[in-house]
Amino acid sequence: MKICVIGIDVGLTSAKAAAFDDAGREIRTVSAPNPRVAVSRERQEIAMDTLWDVVADVLRDLTSWLAADGWTVSAVGATGHGNGLYLVDEQLRPVRPAIASTDSRAEHVVAALDPAAVERMRLLTGSLPWAAQPGVLLRWLLDNEPESLDRARWALTCKDWITACLTGVASADTSDSSGCGLVNLREREYEPEVFDMLGLPRELQRILPPLHASDEVVGTISADAAARSGLTAGTPVVAGCMDCVASPLGAGATDLGDVTVIVGTWAINAVVVPTDAVPPRVTINALLPDPRLMLAMEVAPTSAASIEWASGLLGARATLPLTPRDLLEAAHGAPPLADGLLFLPFIHGAPEHLGASGTFVGIKGSHGYPHVARAVAEGITQYHRVQIEKVVATGAVVTDAPWTLAGGGAKNPQWAQMFADVIGHAMRRQLGTELGARGVASLAARGVGVDMTPWGVEPDPALVVQPGICRTAYQQQAARFDRVVSSMTSVWEAYA
Repeated sequence: MKICVIGIDVGLTSAKAAAFDDAGREIRTVSAPNPRVAVSRERQEIAMDTLWDVVADVLRDLTSWLAADGWTVSAVGATGHGNGLYLVDEQLRPVRPAIASTDSRAEHVVAALDPAAVERMRLLTGSLPWAAQPGVLLRWLLDNEPESLDRARWALTCKDWITACLTGVASADTSDSSGCGLVNLREREYEPEVFDMLGLPRELQRILPPLHASDEVVGTISADAAARSGLTAGTPVVAGCMDCVASPLGAGATDLGDVTVIVGTWAINAVVVPTDAVPPRVTINALLPDPRLMLAMEVAPTSAASIEWASGLLGARATLPLTPRDLLEAAHGAPPLADGLLFLPFIHGAPEHLGASGTFVGIKGSHGYPHVARAVAEGITQYHRVQIEKVVATGAVVTDAPWTLAGGGAKNPQWAQMFADVIGHAMRRQLGTELGARGVASLAARGVGVDMTPWGVEPDPALVVQPGICRTAYQQQAARFDRVVSSMTSVWEAYA
């Protein structure tokens, strides 16, 4: 009998289901685009039932193929975008559309928080409040939609919603909940003072699901989920983790000082740090399955989301759709620095810049489509650099070995070179597997007692990209980029 595990990875752009054998080798992956609706300039929402339909469909495609090829699924785990808010009632039915992690409606809630209280909570939870955190969104709902809170039984994250659909059980794990700023890092339990800081009644803590270890079995595939997904009823399902944690797990970048740069809808820049020290002053510290370690992260919806936006905008009136890959190819038709054109990749805002919006600076009549395309790619890369520098400035010790580069920046070799040039460090392109799905699949395998020794990752030195001849030019661009971002603060505040 051939045994495999399945990892489900639900991002803001697509849902993937991938099967891995007992040595961690990817067998097959199926994916489909996810529903996401821009309700207004600040509001991004997700139809929860439609999202589950998408996940169930990719699972059915995958399980049908696995069954035909003789594979038996021994365990399942889900990962998904962190933060945002998925409210369900006692019957695990959606109370309202989910609020995506790219939503910025609650920025005024963050702006009004007491700085002393924020700092105290940062020391306890390792996270700074920002607009799409679940707690901040709960405060927004208390002020604007109290009826939704009255109907809610559980406040879930994306992967918790998928796990509930699979099992009929509400659950949470320490990685996702700590990354949401809800968990005391030392105690690994919910921190009630977070509710005090946000002006929420402590009674509302009733909607936080029970916490579990990421590799703990929290339920089994229900009969309803089996009928929808093709999975076998009774198959164990683990608690899972947030995607920011799953990807480093999948890449094997989980030793002290390891750095992972993920170029997805969100920019994720993570360094593995010890849990027994004062948490670095970053946006998110998320606990790893190893209780000695956590990820210090700077994250923002400032990465490949801008590529998707720009390709959609520039190709809106074209005869054929313009894809993100087309945009990146066009970028190579312009010289480095895009002839002075600078792009600030804040089309969905940024946690540390209230009111920030996507901005082009220096555009001239001589600039064409390739310049715009290159400026978008360079702006995304420069903001990854800003975030990495912020993590390192907290005192986080980073490895001298190549850093892991995953997502769109890894798949495109020219963009990978840009990352090495802009960041000034060797980057190892992570190719050939779905890292998030692999990471959570490893948790599922561990949860049912699979020997994890063969799951180790052997990096390919041929995929290492060293800083090249453009390094000096990009250092000059970095200084200009930082000055422009700093000077735009007052403009964004006036425009908000």
